[in-house]
Amino acid sequence: MNIILPDRMDGMPAQTLEDVRQVTLIGANGSGKTRFAHWLVDKYCHKAYRISALKALFPATERNDLEDSIDRQYEEATASSPYYKNDSATEFQRLIFLLLHDEFLDLLKYKALLKLDMTNGGKMPLTKFDKVARMWQDIFPNNRIMRDGGKMLFTNEKTDETFTEIKLSDGEKAVLYYIAAVLYAKKDAIIFVDDPEIYIHHSIMQALWNVIEEIRPDCTFVYNTHDINFVSSRIENVCVWVRNYDLINSAWDYEIVEPDETLSEQLYYDLLGSRKPILFVEGDASHSIDSKLYSLIFNEYTVKPLGSCNKVIEATRAFNDLQNFHHLDSHGIVDRDRRSDKEVQYLREKKIFVPDVAEIENILMLEGVIKAVARWRKKDEANVFQKVKMAIMNQFKSELRKQALEHVRHRMKNMAAVCIDRRFRDIGSLEDHISDLLNELNPRAYYEELCRDFHRYVANGDYNSVLKVFNEKTMLVNSNVAALCGLVGKDEYIRTVLHILKGESREAKDIRKAIKKCFLID
Repeated sequence: MNIILPDRMDGMPAQTLEDVRQVTLIGANGSGKTRFAHWLVDKYCHKAYRISALKALFPATERNDLEDSIDRQYEEATASSPYYKNDSATEFQRLIFLLLHDEFLDLLKYKALLKLDMTNGGKMPLTKFDKVARMWQDIFPNNRIMRDGGKMLFTNEKTDETFTEIKLSDGEKAVLYYIAAVLYAKKDAIIFVDDPEIYIHHSIMQALWNVIEEIRPDCTFVYNTHDINFVSSRIENVCVWVRNYDLINSAWDYEIVEPDETLSEQLYYDLLGSRKPILFVEGDASHSIDSKLYSLIFNEYTVKPLGSCNKVIEATRAFNDLQNFHHLDSHGIVDRDRRSDKEVQYLREKKIFVPDVAEIENILMLEGVIKAVARWRKKDEANVFQKVKMAIMNQFKSELRKQALEHVRHRMKNMAAVCIDRRFRDIGSLEDHISDLLNELNPRAYYEELCRDFHRYVANGDYNSVLKVFNEKTMLVNSNVAALCGLVGKDEYIRTVLHILKGESREAKDIRKAIKKCFLID
């Protein structure tokens, strides 16, 4: 959907966001972002649907008069029957009533269809209640929602306790409110969400909103937040940074932060109130998979892409040098590439996570990742992995000496730089040192050692060791992993991995476990 933004303070034409599905409005307190959101609601009142857990959990002093609001739908439902009282004090309670009311009506419709033998083989359609119950279990795997005598009941598998929504925590109520509320938005609505992070624990925030957005692909979501952690969790988002507001002229100073841009230092100062540690990664926000993948794996961090590995290393060092200022224990991630174990250990001591595979493409080839994707696609996971493993081992075998040579080249380059970077008495001393350098470095001996190691990996079928040393970006394609999983091409395979990680399924947990283990993280 296209969204026209308000007038600008600088007199420039109002901007239009074209074909957007996620918009985040961000800015410091007092910047005017709430008024900015109100302006958009008024502009698109015929499509606007506004929800806020902060307001929904407490009695409201005024009704939400937007078309198809929960308040309006509740009034229509209670007015249609003499058996219902219009006495629910909060929007949350009214939403629970709507779910149970609609469930009752759906059952009556199904009963009527049964009599007419029009039930499509006796299969009852999925109701809003069913969808909420399913999503609730996705977010809280050990919990269930049940119907009982016109009530909504909750149960915990570990304790066998059964209780009503009254005993839910504020965080649980917020989750229930959001997953149910979006189901009552009309088709193609613009859903405005105030403070989407309120009451929501950071460990489930990203998964929750991923699930919610997925069940309403027809809608556009506009989030009003000051939480940089939430901003970073929205992968396909257009970010509008609201900096100031002119009340007299009803105009704003705002900036569109493009997906491939990094957030400015000033914006970080404005929004870093949540004090979440930062994870610096390679690549950029839009073209590489680093930030997209790692934001779904390490949700306890704000992921910030910086481009090159050198920038990641330097930023991590500089950020942690200032820890007395911000108190954030931040880290970086760089590819292993052809670094020695000694180099890797040094980086890890400097709070740089280094995987036990050569590069990020290899992470997607981990056994746990492949099997999870195969299982998600209803394929024989063991068979898929064995075929992928065989293809990778054969490719590595054919390129073994080439790979060994590249490793030697990397090591000689680094060692030569260290050996030459010393003081010499005169030019003659330097010449003598360079003449002896070949014997000192001994590249052939290292090359032969690597070839022996690499041949042993192949002979032993040591897949993990191959992933650790095999730098080959065609691996995803040549392994045929996508087709074996029933997918078309490497891009769809990557998208499927990211899609799985947006939820809390068994497959998502297996992928996270495999990747974190690869980084030596429990």
